Amino acid sequence: MDRTFILGAGLTALGVGGYVGGLVVAYPGRGFSITAVMVGITLAAIGDHRRVGA
Repeated sequence: MDRTFILGAGLTALGVGGYVGGLVVAYPGRGFSITAVMVGITLAAIGDHRRVGA
């Protein structure tokens, strides 16, 4: 696996956890969890490049 994919998957998981936590308890900066999910999904998509014909 690629490090970028692993970083993206981890950031997505943390963002989802932060979002769910923000639904339960209001905390400062909880809006950044959505940004973390978007960036995480992007990194996971970029990092999951599979070599075709290599």
